[in-house]
Amino acid sequence: MMISCDEAAHICNKTQYKDASLWEKIKLRLHVVVCATCAKFAKKNRQLTSLCEKANLHVLSQPEKDQMKKRLEKEY
Repeated sequence: MMISCDEAAHICNKTQYKDASLWEKIKLRLHVVVCATCAKFAKKNRQLTSLCEKANLHVLSQPEKDQMKKRLEKEY
């Protein structure tokens, strides 16, 4: 039932993007209880996600990207 640190990191990342299943979250929590390195990684990952959410980052839509590409090609 124990998972490797690599698998724990993968599940931790999935959890941050809300893609992890309940069973994966349980396995991660059990692993983090016994592995200080993964506990530290999970904490830093949560902090990074929180900072990104607070930054209110905006991603361009595909039409916006296309429009920007056309403008750049026109200028150069």
